[in-house]
Amino acid sequence: MSGTPTRILLADDQDDVRSGFRLVLDSQPDMTVIGEAADGATAFELARHLRPDVVLADIRMPRLDGLELTRLLAGPESPRPTKVVVVTTFDLDDYVHTALHHGACGFLLKRSGPNLLIEGVRAAMAGDALISPQITVRLLRRLSPPPPSHPHPGPGPDALTDRERDIARLVARGLTNQEIATELVISPGTAKTHLANIQAKLKLRNRVEIAAWSWRTGLTPPAS
Repeated sequence: MSGTPTRILLADDQDDVRSGFRLVLDSQPDMTVIGEAADGATAFELARHLRPDVVLADIRMPRLDGLELTRLLAGPESPRPTKVVVVTTFDLDDYVHTALHHGACGFLLKRSGPNLLIEGVRAAMAGDALISPQITVRLLRRLSPPPPSHPHPGPGPDALTDRERDIARLVARGLTNQEIATELVISPGTAKTHLANIQAKLKLRNRVEIAAWSWRTGLTPPAS
């Protein structure tokens, strides 16, 4: 682990939420909160000046909501992309899809607790991503493959090897690299290499986008 702590910016319109997040994150030796914002516009300006490693953003905020903030900071048009993890009370499917489409590298529910918050920041810094398990399970139940008459854009499952398809399915079910390694009887390092190959072949940025691709193409069917 690097000796430099991960620098975090908090964006949430509730003072008590920001205070709670700060207590949790500042208690970690590898993390430090460098700024707070009570609205999205202030968060955007602070992010430009402070250049945090990770921004934790609520969705419903004054002046600029967290989804637009995510697009500005992490989207493909951002001149200097910043890692954004959405942390919210609201887990509506539209919010989840929009946040991930705008480049969020995680979507966590506030009720998930402090441990998942810490894991979400570390996953973002590792180039990984974390989605609250409650959301993953619900999405897998509701999402279905697109109808054959409306094919999805981009590469399909045939672009991957059998092993890569196995890993993409497990990513879509919310498994970590360690859990994937255990499931497939491979090393975590090998799982990570396969993930990198999948991202390169499909031109995806992180495991969240791999999961979304897997659901969209029908590689991972809806959970029963």
